[in-house]
Amino acid sequence: MKETEWKLICALMKNSRRSDRDLAKAIGASQPTVTRIRSRLEKEGYIKEYTIIPDFAKLGYELMAITFVKLRKVLSEEEIEDARKIAKESLTKISFPLFMLERGMGLGYQGVILSYHESYASYLALRDWIRGFTFLELSEIESFLVNLKDKISYMPPNFALIAKHFATLKKQSEKL
Repeated sequence: MKETEWKLICALMKNSRRSDRDLAKAIGASQPTVTRIRSRLEKEGYIKEYTIIPDFAKLGYELMAITFVKLRKVLSEEEIEDARKIAKESLTKISFPLFMLERGMGLGYQGVILSYHESYASYLALRDWIRGFTFLELSEIESFLVNLKDKISYMPPNFALIAKHFATLKKQSEKL
């Protein structure tokens, strides 16, 4: 990836509402260049979407849950595909917002779910929803709950921090 493309992605991560003219000034390129690069990055899938990070507590959410799922057995490719279809269909019927649902590995778990909840009861409904996938043969569900109403917050979600890290990585790779 070229330096100008990298700079543009970093600038957009900090604030995706900026105009191409403003972005051009920030990264040291012309406005038509920024427009052309942005369009290409969108088309090629480097930029998936533009969004905001709301204050979930002000929107009425009390908890953010990071839920880990452990399976009794490793799923076959066919079982994974079936699970995707069932989960996708089921997601249209749930009342709690899921931020992420992914497979992975670590700490002995094979899946992770990030979700927001208006109450502890909503969080418990998520756990019941997960347990409803009996074919997954779950052996364990563990969660880390973040109180969104807590007055002390160390570092809430912020893509500007990731953009700063990306800029540092790019500079380091240029030195090599």
